[in-house]
Parts: sequence; structure tokens; C-alpha cells
Amino acid sequence: MEKPSLPELLHAAVTAVGGTERPGQVTMAESVAEAIDGGTHLLVQAGTGTGKSLGYLVPALAHGERVVVATATLALQRQLVERDLPRTVDALHPLLRRRPEFAMLKGRSNYLCLHRLHEGVPQDEEEGLFDQFEAAAPTSKLGQDLLRMRDWADETETGDRDDLTPGVSDRAWAQVSVSSRECLGATKCAYGAECFAEMARERAKLSEVVVTNHALLAIDAIEGAPVLPQHEVLIVDEAHELVSRVTGVATGELTPGQVNRAVRRAAKLVNEKAADQLQTAAEGFERLMELALPGRLEEIPEDLAYALMALRDACRTVISGIGATRDKSVQDEDAVRKQALASVESVHDVAERITNGSEWDVVWYERHDRFGASLRVAPMSVSGLLREKLFADRSVTLTSATLKLGGDFNGVGASLGLAAEGTEGDDLPQWKGVDVGSPFEYRKQGILYVAKHLSRPARDGDRVDMLDELTELIQAAGGRTLGLFSSMRGAQLAAEELRSRIPEFPILLQGEETLGELIKNFAADPKTCLFGTLSLWQGVDVPGPSCQLVVMDKIPFPRPDDPLMSARQKAVEDAGGNGFMAVAATHAALLMAQGAGRLVRASGDRGVVAVLDQRLATARYGSYLKASLPDFWYTTDRNQVRKSLAAIDASAVQAEAEAAAN
Repeated sequence: MEKPSLPELLHAAVTAVGGTERPGQVTMAESVAEAIDGGTHLLVQAGTGTGKSLGYLVPALAHGERVVVATATLALQRQLVERDLPRTVDALHPLLRRRPEFAMLKGRSNYLCLHRLHEGVPQDEEEGLFDQFEAAAPTSKLGQDLLRMRDWADETETGDRDDLTPGVSDRAWAQVSVSSRECLGATKCAYGAECFAEMARERAKLSEVVVTNHALLAIDAIEGAPVLPQHEVLIVDEAHELVSRVTGVATGELTPGQVNRAVRRAAKLVNEKAADQLQTAAEGFERLMELALPGRLEEIPEDLAYALMALRDACRTVISGIGATRDKSVQDEDAVRKQALASVESVHDVAERITNGSEWDVVWYERHDRFGASLRVAPMSVSGLLREKLFADRSVTLTSATLKLGGDFNGVGASLGLAAEGTEGDDLPQWKGVDVGSPFEYRKQGILYVAKHLSRPARDGDRVDMLDELTELIQAAGGRTLGLFSSMRGAQLAAEELRSRIPEFPILLQGEETLGELIKNFAADPKTCLFGTLSLWQGVDVPGPSCQLVVMDKIPFPRPDDPLMSARQKAVEDAGGNGFMAVAATHAALLMAQGAGRLVRASGDRGVVAVLDQRLATARYGSYLKASLPDFWYTTDRNQVRKSLAAIDASAVQAEAEAAAN
């Protein structure tokens, strides 16, 4: 039988999901197939509505090799596994004459641990384990969640936390889950044969398509102990998030609470001398953390360096001795010991990393009102790591609606460890960038308005003129506003002020309810506005009349005192580059592109993206930022924008009235 062509396969898949083939989707599928067949790498910018999941799934399934698909969000993982993959596999089965298997794989702590559930949780203060079901009051929220999880354990086939509905708190889940370091291992655990995490890994090994997240992909690449099955093709969706997720995995943290927990867990599992050494080192570290001032530590102060070395050495002694002392009176000693070892090793690794003082690491001190003091260490850049670990042995396709910043892919490519597109070199991964466009007519559907008349934003200053402008825009739009703020303080101040100014338009504020509830309520009532910060710039998908005005209070540059960003900027400048453009402007462009993408989510959407920061129109870098946004009609005319918003609002009100009448 003749092998089916890519257009045939794509047509079958699109028909199966009830979609419509689009030129951009066809171009994307052809480009992905070419990269996979040639063993090369591809960056694909595919706007909202392109149908990009089928644009990469169809050529990947047609190739027949194992493919790993990594996403940043749970929502997209679920969409792939519960909707796109089942329908696509069914549609392609008659043409491919095989039915590819697929599976989802997450980190171990996302799965219910049967050992924890049945044997109890190691406790810090005493030896042995305690029964969390007896310890928690059955009438408390924690107790009710634990009892519900015990019943769920008998019903679930996956043990996946995200399959438990309604969900439970992090505190409750911690009682029935373990990290990879705490796990006894399938061969040593009495429940190894039934382990949900192990079953998920086995399913992944037998599957042609494995759906995972960026964090697990990073762990697989960084830690050298493979957690993903061997694969020939990697597809990274929501790829604009990859660098920050990899940075998060590669970041270490040390807090007094974490160190004291390690002390308690190890105390009765080692001899008295080793326990005392760790206790003394922990006290010295905690004392210094109370005195430290926030900010980057370009050189570790001498007293802190000594405290960290003492902590590292004490942890090393405990790690060596933790297996030498056996106490049969400790219930389920192996589990208790494993948890203690995981805590001590975690402290040791971060203390050693900071003490070693790599020039490629950034170390800083933070103090939070809620979480207390912490010492953090992160890589200056993950580009070299990604170039070496991600692109070496497989074809990689990275896709997102926002990869082309300032008109080309080179900025994002550089953050991924890729040289400028077209650069030749034996040790340089070969790649190309493709922008397949969007099915939306941005110039007809949206306006980009820059409030050029406003005063230049000052850091943390009150912006009365900005609040006046925001009030007038919301009134013209009849509500329907998503307010994206560069800081939580800015969002809170604006919400408080506008609630008193325009009470007829309800203002929802991030943090006052769960994000899911906020978005649901925002979508349900067109007069409602939603204000918030970082996660709203990327996490809101509300097509239709409820979101017809997207407001950015100012260009979202990183804070000047952000230790990691400022260190990265300085490193670029020291190397002779433009640190501001390479780091701060790129960061802002990516966020603004994501934020502006909240406006047009469907072919019938109309509206305005309003940037209340004159610098987008007046500063030299403004053209770079504008070139990173969808190609909306551009204006600085405030009266024209108010008229347009009022007309869009009137049209929406009429449509709502007609829908209600029918």
C-alpha cells in the first residue's frame, strides 16, 4: 500500500477534530516534517487559532519514531491527551495502518504514593511514622481531604493528582506523595508493583508519543539520570516559557526552615557527634541569615562562606553516617531514613554549589514577609546547557505564538543557545525559523493604542493621570477590561481606586479568588474587569465580548534590583553586547506579545490593546517592542480610541440583547 501523503493525513486529522484546514497549519506541518526527516531544528511562530497542535502531531505520528511533546501548562497537556491525540490517532489509524500509543508523564510527586498512604508519613520530631488519618481531625478540611484521597486511591487508575476532582491543598497532597529523592524505589518498596509513578513510566516506555512538561524535560536534560524514555524527536510547545522553566529547575534555595527540617529528620539516625555538628552548623547559618541584607552577593561574605562550608561539611558527615546507625525500634526505618537523606542531600548540594562559587552562577539573598529569609543560586544563563543537552541527539521543534521578537527569531534563539539563524559551524545546531502567521486579521480586529500624552512612569510612583486614563477607557468599553499590571502593588492600587470611582463596573483582583474562578467570573459578566499581574499576561483565554480592552499599565521591564536579570544584563555588557536590549527589552517584548495576545482569541473578536506608557511611542526601543506585537492598527489618538471602544461596546450590547431575545 502506498504511504499516505502529509496533506492526506493532515486533512483526516483536522476533519476528525471538527476543524478547518488553514494555510498556516499546512505550512507548519510541512516545516515540522522537513525538520524531523532532516534531523534539524525548527522554531515555529504560530498565532492563536492556527491549530498548531495538529501542525506538529500529524508529521510526528507519520514519522513513526518516538516523540516527546513538552508543554508549559497543565491545560495544554490535558488538551493533547484527552482531546487532540485520541481523535488524531483514530483519524490516522486507517491511513497509517497502525494505532500509535500515547501517554502522559509527570514528575514523581504528582502521583499518589501508596507507601505513604498505607504506612504513614515520616515525622520530623519523633522516630518512625505517624498515621496522618488519625492525626488530622476528621471534621477539618485536611482530614476530609485525606479521607477522600484514601477512597480515591481504590478507584483511580492513574494516581495522578490532576485527576482528583475537586482538588486538594498542597499540604494535604504532601501527606500522600514523595519526591524522587524520597522514593524507596520500586524494588525496595512493598507497594512497588502497584506504584502509580512506576506504571506511568512503563506506559511512557511503551508509547510512541509521550506528553510531559517543561520541568520534567529540564530535569531529564540537566540531572543526567534519564526520566524520559529515549526519543528521536522532541517538540516543545509554549516554547516562550522554556528558558524560565529550565532556569527554575536549575535554581537552588537554602532557608533556615529547610536546614532545621534536615537536622530534625537526621538527628536520631546518626551518632550524637554527627547530629551535634549539623545542629551547630544550622544554628550558625540561621543566625547569619537574620542579619543579611537583600540583594545579589557578587562575593560571598567571609562569615557566610564559613557558615556554608560548615553546613556542607556537616551534611557530608551525616550523609556518610546515616546508613551506619540502625535502630529497629524505628517504624519503617527505610522510609524514615530515605526522607532524612533527601533533606540533608538537598541542603548539602546547595551549600556546596554556593561555596564552590562558579562564575556562571548568580547568588542572592531574599527576605519575604511571609516566607522569611532565603539564599538562592541560579545559572547566569541556561543557553549553553540547552545547546549541549537539548539539541545534541535529536530533532527539536519549538513552537509558540510569541517566538519572533523585534521582527526575527534571533533573540529567542540566543536564549536557547542557538547562534544567529544561518550561522555555519561544526558545533552549532542548525535551525531555521518559520512564521506561519495567524488566521486572524489583526489590523481589522484590533487597535494598538499608546497613551503618548501621559507622564513617563516612575518606579513605584502614584500615577494619577494613568488612573484617569484607565477610568475613561473602561467607561468607554462598558467594562470588558483585562488589566495587566507590571507589579501586584500596581494592580491592587488601581483596583482599589477604580472600585470607588466606577462602582458600576465590578473589578476582580488576582489573589482574591483562585485564578480559575476569577477567569470564569470575568468571562460570565461583560461589565466586569479583571486586574492582575504576571500569570494574567499569559494565562487568560476569554474569547468574545467579555474581553474587548486589554490594558498594560507600563512596559514590563524587569525590576532594576532583580538579581538574576541585572546579572545577566551586566554579563552581556561585559562581553561587549547591549545588555538592555538582550535582556530587559527581550523580557518586556515577550511579556507584551503574550499580553497583547489576550485580545483576539477568535475570528469574531474586536477590541483595543492600550499601553499606558508613553515610552512605547517615544523611546528608541519602542519600535523593537511594537514589532514584537500582533500587527494591530496603531494610534496615539485618545479620542479615536474612545469612539472605537464605544462603538464596539454598543455592537456587543446589541448582540447580547438579540441573543437574550432568542
